[in-house]
Amino acid sequence: MARTSVQDMAFSAVFPLLIKKAERKGRSREEVVAVTAWLTGCTSAQIDAALASDITYGAFFSSAPAWNPRSEKITGKVCGVQVETIDDPLMKKIRQLDKLVDELAKGKPMEKVIT
Repeated sequence: MARTSVQDMAFSAVFPLLIKKAERKGRSREEVVAVTAWLTGCTSAQIDAALASDITYGAFFSSAPAWNPRSEKITGKVCGVQVETIDDPLMKKIRQLDKLVDELAKGKPMEKVIT
């Protein structure tokens, strides 16, 4: 049986998992939306629209209006992989958001997560 790549999964299926992860650690949906907006240039309304649509996770990242140039400062491991060493640009973007949500879940202040 072929595995489905996270890039091909529905945004509406993956993004709520990031929210749940953050909420389990006492963080809020709004904080996950805020780091996503910071990273992608999307507004919270655009993120909500993506959640209500059938856009894939990969297409959401590929169509981000203004990728934050400071995203290159995001470093560390996610799923056992060093974020800064990922060669595939789309997967790197996906893992950068994962890393930001991980930092939120670890209790890091919002100002430190998005600087």
